[in-house]
Amino acid sequence: MSATAGSSGGSFGVKPEDDYQQNVKSTFEARMSSYTDQSQFWDLSKHPISASGDGLPALFTPMTVGGCHLSHRILLAPLTRMRATSERVPCIELFPNYYQQRATKGGLLISESTSISQQGTAYFRTPGIYTDDQIEAWKPVTKAVRDRGAFFFLQLWHVGRVSHSQFQPDAQPPVAPSPIALPGSVRLPDGSTALYEVPRQLTADEEIPAIVEDYRRATLKSAEAGFDGVEIQAANGYLIDQFFHDGSNTRTDSYGGSVENRCRFFFEILDVVTQAWKEAVGSSSPHAGNVGIRFSPFGTYNAMSDSNETELFRYIMPKLNDYRLAYIHINDQRAAGSSTLSKTTQTCPADPLRELCRIFRGPLILAGGYYPVSANEAILTAAQQEPSQEVAVAFGRVYISNPDLPLRVLLGAPIVHYDRSTFYTHESVGYTDQPFLTEEEIQARLDTIREELEDNPKLFADIQALVKLLKH
Repeated sequence: MSATAGSSGGSFGVKPEDDYQQNVKSTFEARMSSYTDQSQFWDLSKHPISASGDGLPALFTPMTVGGCHLSHRILLAPLTRMRATSERVPCIELFPNYYQQRATKGGLLISESTSISQQGTAYFRTPGIYTDDQIEAWKPVTKAVRDRGAFFFLQLWHVGRVSHSQFQPDAQPPVAPSPIALPGSVRLPDGSTALYEVPRQLTADEEIPAIVEDYRRATLKSAEAGFDGVEIQAANGYLIDQFFHDGSNTRTDSYGGSVENRCRFFFEILDVVTQAWKEAVGSSSPHAGNVGIRFSPFGTYNAMSDSNETELFRYIMPKLNDYRLAYIHINDQRAAGSSTLSKTTQTCPADPLRELCRIFRGPLILAGGYYPVSANEAILTAAQQEPSQEVAVAFGRVYISNPDLPLRVLLGAPIVHYDRSTFYTHESVGYTDQPFLTEEEIQARLDTIREELEDNPKLFADIQALVKLLKH
């Protein structure tokens, strides 16, 4: 399933809440009735992407994100892979190769979620950006990506209650806006599992400002490590998302209660991150605005719930236009972790989500359940709206098994299916050993395309030029 994004520079009509929620329900049911295994849509011989007029498909048209001029719109989504060391240092033997394999000239990669502090950690062997060793280990990774001519954003992450005391400083309970435990269990460093603990409510006078400061420091360290930008993880039920939603935030102080109060923590973080990034790269740098945000409206991952999700994001989206962000990144949560969400847990209706996205006037990155045809259609739909909106699409699991994914999509080459069992191991298998198209396979595809485009030599020349950019 895919959600397409439209665009509008202003506000949209507000329906009475009961009618609006009924629209949400019917849209959701319509999407569920058409839900099928999407692997069929990755057969590019049966589902080719169409060109825009006489030119390249929309997926392969240029786009500007912040100060980054992209050559195509197929992005690497942030993917937790658990290949860091036990000290959360990026593994020098694996990380540079993994990210460089997926880098293309003028492409954009978003790093796996990266913890801003030890307090913000969970999940064994995920990386951090808060120690000197971590920063030094990220430097060869960013260099490897830069050497390929690609752009690289680091995703800033604090998990909040999605943790356990065994991951925390001094074995303290994890922290959250309110002392409400996440249902279910967490895997501990020794491989065993335990129920999530009741988190400790953060204090407003000292602890919340301290976390905001952690975000500021992590932003500066990201620039020091050589990243081209940062993305704030405000999605998927982690700390910022926990503050957003009244199902996990029952505070009665200035950080809880009203929508404005529940969003206060996020906007304090956004203020310091945007300012720190400008300080780090220079306010006159073309990359001074390279800050993005990831949201998951209507998402239920990690037990997120709200009494009025649409009101929440109607408050957030207009305010973002004041920040001149590089992009906002919308995750529609078809996919969660190593499994695909079932029909009963899929709660991201396309039309209301599209309406919310239209409030934001900057570039959008869409993610979750896309395949080439639907991604191409989403870009075209947004471009044809008035006013138009720039859209790119981030791919996750299929990028794992196809490090040359943009090239395969451009050429209509076979797509290698991913192996879920290798997603969260600590080895090179399923990480850096995925196949690339050979020179012979590339040439064979080009020969076929040349015959198909016999009457359009300019388009074939454009495809040849892109192949040079995309292949390793």
